[in-house]
This record gives sequence, C-alpha cells and structure tokens, in this order.
Amino acid sequence: MRGSLGEAGDHLKRAARDAGDAVKGAAGAAGDELRLGKAHVKSDLADSAIAGLTAAEQAGLAAREQADELMEKGRDLIDSAAELIRERPIAAFGAAFAAGWIISKLGSSNNR
Repeated sequence: MRGSLGEAGDHLKRAARDAGDAVKGAAGAAGDELRLGKAHVKSDLADSAIAGLTAAEQAGLAAREQADELMEKGRDLIDSAAELIRERPIAAFGAAFAAGWIISKLGSSNNR
C-alpha cells in the first residue's frame, strides 16, 4: 500500500509539474500573441496616418488649383473691364457714375 501511495504521489508531482509547464507555455504563447497584435495595431495606425496625410496633401493641391483658377478669372475680368473702358470711355464713366448714384441713394435711405 505504501508503494502504491508513493507511486501515486510521484504521479501527482509530475502532473503538477506538467500543469505548471503547460501554464508557463500558454502564458508565453499569449505574450507572443499580444506582442504580435500590438505590432499589427501600430502598423495599422501608421498606415492610417500616412493615408490621412496623403489625403490632406491632395486636398491642399486641389485648393491651390482652385485658387489659381479664381485668380486667373479675376485677371480676365479686370482685363475685360480695362478693354471696355479703353473702347468706350464715356459709356464707362456714365455707368460708373450711375452705379455710384444708386449706391449713394441706397445708403442714404437706410440711414433715415
């Protein structure tokens, strides 16, 4: 009976040691998985940041192009007005005088 009890105790010791090794191995594997997951999250965040910067850069380029187009249209409008004034100076003076008179009347009626 003592021999059987001793043998059972040895088996229990080995089982406990094996269980401890299994827990250590599982903890090590979980730690490895956690580190791998952390690396994937960092990589995804970096990719997201790069995509955001690229989008912002493209938006800036599009805004610059729009501003350039508006500036060009403004220059064309000024050139056209200058050409009209050169071709018909009296009509241009009359139109400017009439516009000024109308604006003056609108301004003075708001003050009353």
